Amino acid sequence: MKIGLVQYNPAWEDKTTNQVRLQELLKESSPDVSLLIFTEMTLTGFTMASKENAEDFDGQTVKFFASLARHHDCHILAGCIEKASPLPFNSLIHLNPKGELVTTYRKIHTIPYYNEHLHYQNGASLAVTTIKDFRIGLSICFDLRFPELYRSYIDENVHMVLNIANWPATRAHHWKTLMQARAIENQCYIVGVNRVGTGNGIGFSGGSNVVDPMGE
Repeated sequence: MKIGLVQYNPAWEDKTTNQVRLQELLKESSPDVSLLIFTEMTLTGFTMASKENAEDFDGQTVKFFASLARHHDCHILAGCIEKASPLPFNSLIHLNPKGELVTTYRKIHTIPYYNEHLHYQNGASLAVTTIKDFRIGLSICFDLRFPELYRSYIDENVHMVLNIANWPATRAHHWKTLMQARAIENQCYIVGVNRVGTGNGIGFSGGSNVVDPMGE
């Protein structure tokens, strides 16, 4: 399966501008892939204005990615802020080439350093999605620091675990090292997609990559 990792610099909390940026980026690259993977909170950046940016699954974010999936005839995995009560979820959605919502993962481990738990609910369950008989476990950013989550996915017989992130540049070495560790200890592929640029005064280092079971 051929995949594309979409590493970009989103405008802070500006969904309309970011839709245009992504359309232009994909137009320039003309990806011929089975799967496009985008970053955590793809259209907003890692914002704590959760309720202001949250949407139902019939909102503009899902509609936008559904249109991309249909246009490029591929599967899409992207980050969004899912409307819920009492707090939204930091979520990862899978849309098939018809633009249909297939799977939703809700971030289990919110990051204490940014008080994410005050703005987002913690998810409670694993999410495994399948593309062409290829089983993929889903995770988001801070989840990467919890090896037991990835071991649980191996128990679900996944071929790969994906992590979408807004991982800061100050801890770029952790990003690379943890991805290698998760791949080696579980003997599976780990895919990480991280943003670049600056958002709300925080710098992000990218480093999106695919790590094989040997850690390479």
